[in-house]
Amino acid sequence: MAAQPARDAERTRAEILEVATREFSDHGYAGARVDEIAAKTRTTKRMLYYYFGSKEQLFVAVLEKAYTTIRALEQELDVEHLDPVDAIRQLAELTFDHHESHPDFIRLVSIENIHRAEHIGTSSVLSSLANPALDVLARILERGRAAGRFRADVDPLDVHMMISAFCVFRTANRHTFEAIFKRDMLDPARREHYRTMLGELVLDYLTAR
Repeated sequence: MAAQPARDAERTRAEILEVATREFSDHGYAGARVDEIAAKTRTTKRMLYYYFGSKEQLFVAVLEKAYTTIRALEQELDVEHLDPVDAIRQLAELTFDHHESHPDFIRLVSIENIHRAEHIGTSSVLSSLANPALDVLARILERGRAAGRFRADVDPLDVHMMISAFCVFRTANRHTFEAIFKRDMLDPARREHYRTMLGELVLDYLTAR
């Protein structure tokens, strides 16, 4: 008989996280209101604190969910059976697709940087995601070097930064870029151009001698 309450609690927690993700990404950490989050879910402010403890802990849980989603997708990439060049391109495209379809993630990361990553620093879950973020990439680079396809002096973290920088900039700076240059970086007509460009940029760096 205990299974149903457990499922209900899990469903309620997931619903709170979904609503809280939108509220924090739309209004920032300071601007988001716990009362508003509770009002938009099937729970109360008191129950919200029961599940998450505090507004800060709720924000940390939102960040944990956002980061673990992209890390899980990376882990699912079957790099061992792909040519290293194809594997790098697929990893870059996976990040491109994820960041485009999850603008809330980009806003949450920007908000956390405004707060100098003070919330991430309290999370053991988030601090443990560094290795998963680099493991897949490091294995691809190692195979590419062994096959003589990639240069030997590449730092996986540099490549991760290069991919992330392109994908984050495209979404985070969409509106200011368009206002200044009159070009929408998320224009569907240019999507495949930018997606291909990202792969070429990374591969040009990896194969430069």
